Amino acid sequence: MANIRFYHDAVPLEMHKAKIVQHIHLLPIEKRVEANRKAGNNAHLLRNEDVFLDMLTDSGVNAMSDQQLAAMMVADDAYAGSASYFRLEEKVREIFEMAYFLPAHQGRACEHLLSKVFVKPGMTVPMNYHFTTTKSHIELAGGQVKELVIEEGIKPESTCAFKGNMDIQKLQDLLQRTGSQNIPFVRIESGTNLIGGQPVSLENMRQVSQICKDNNIKLVLDASLLADNLYFMKVREPLCLDMPIKDIIREVGKCFDIVYFSARKLTCSRGGGICLRSREDYQLIRDLIPLYEGFPTYGGISVREIEAMAVGLEETLDLDIISQGPIFIEEMTKLLMEQQVPMVTPAGGLGVHIDCARFAPHIPQKEYPAGAVACALYLAGGIRGTERGTLSQDRTQSGEEEPADMELLRLALPRRVFTLSQVKYAVDRIGWLYENRELIGGLRFVDEPSVLRFFFGRLESVDAWQPRLVEKFRKDFGDSL
Repeated sequence: MANIRFYHDAVPLEMHKAKIVQHIHLLPIEKRVEANRKAGNNAHLLRNEDVFLDMLTDSGVNAMSDQQLAAMMVADDAYAGSASYFRLEEKVREIFEMAYFLPAHQGRACEHLLSKVFVKPGMTVPMNYHFTTTKSHIELAGGQVKELVIEEGIKPESTCAFKGNMDIQKLQDLLQRTGSQNIPFVRIESGTNLIGGQPVSLENMRQVSQICKDNNIKLVLDASLLADNLYFMKVREPLCLDMPIKDIIREVGKCFDIVYFSARKLTCSRGGGICLRSREDYQLIRDLIPLYEGFPTYGGISVREIEAMAVGLEETLDLDIISQGPIFIEEMTKLLMEQQVPMVTPAGGLGVHIDCARFAPHIPQKEYPAGAVACALYLAGGIRGTERGTLSQDRTQSGEEEPADMELLRLALPRRVFTLSQVKYAVDRIGWLYENRELIGGLRFVDEPSVLRFFFGRLESVDAWQPRLVEKFRKDFGDSL
């Protein structure tokens, strides 16, 4: 990472320049109210043309590099045996030092294949923390998830540098109770999405790896957010301070039997992939690729995206590139904390995370406080974020609401997309909303899917709080957008 010092106030410095821009526009608040109503108070159902700053996710919306776009022009557009695939396979072997690679159309396709092949009814999959689709795939296969993240992981405010670490003692206790035969694999997510994008240390990966080897259990890495995790290893972990990123990622790879990822996150392209150490595991999954994804040398992905993926993996080794997300997230978190907004600390990867349990403590979890704050922020600023709390969890099999460990509003900062002025605009609107937080009320479902309800569910306000918020906005901002 370039060693650049500021003479006066330091700010995050973009290590890129813009060559192509896309116009965005901000609707008046009255039109935002109507758009929000049509979307059923669900940010996922908003039309992007009605959004000013889209901070819903970093998945598939990171800015690609000029080198990636150039590589897409030389793609070998073949159904089988594409040279583009073999270039990607070579890059995967170079980076992760694993012998086998299978492409898939995105990360959740990889989760589906892994669950279908390895998870049997009654089995338990230990992990540091679940992701929504990961948990659903495992449960659909008849298994269950056991979360073993360290206690610091679910504390919003902390000084722990690696809140995504797996609790070693809890893992050992689980193995002693259940035995290894009931565990198809242990999963580590490098950058725990649902609890603030918090990283995992290399030391913790090595400890879990040794336990898995001792018990003859596969260890699987979800590397979708690995780029951010590598940055945190480099700057926070003494073990990695003097190691080049290329060496860190190889040390990470040595810990695992299988590495899978969403390229929509990791490489700023689209697609996904599964890297495997064992030929037996490779063959088990390969046989399902034509059924669910496509021929194994394209896996449901455009070969142009395969070329971009190979370049994106190489760019993951560049500290200037992988630092861009984390340093902007850290800056935005700092600016929000200066306005007393309750945040998840330390700042993690993927985006900033507002602690809605403290932002709107008057809203009970059964009325989805993080979802309500997400709606309120869209009204206040045209900013679309993602609820990461009780709303993002499905009900239990008995139909009971299962309160989440944390009630977070995630505001993703896709790599190389937003400017510092746009970040400051978001901070300004969030600060205003926090000052008027007592006006925000809860939500309730009017249309609730049984699986992954946060994607398609429609909700309504429990009372008429939204008009009151609009009235206060007009009082404070006049005829401003």
